[in-house]
Amino acid sequence: MLKILYFARLRDEVGCSKELLQWQDHFASVNDIKTLLNQRGEPWQQAFSDNILHAVNQHVVQSDHAITDGDEIAFFPPVTGG
Repeated sequence: MLKILYFARLRDEVGCSKELLQWQDHFASVNDIKTLLNQRGEPWQQAFSDNILHAVNQHVVQSDHAITDGDEIAFFPPVTGG
């Protein structure tokens, strides 16, 4: 099982802050999860159309980062300051 977390505008756009996804053997990286979520159509495609950041087990990673069953994957928009 994967724990998926959504923060800030992503949470608002997809309408939830977290969900559990059943582990599938073809999952290899964060990219695979993003692809699965995009296949849900709108509003998922809109939420993931911009550059977003991702963390696995509370460490910011690239989208090709390997994942394993039991991981926590968080998606959030880039943070800007002024």
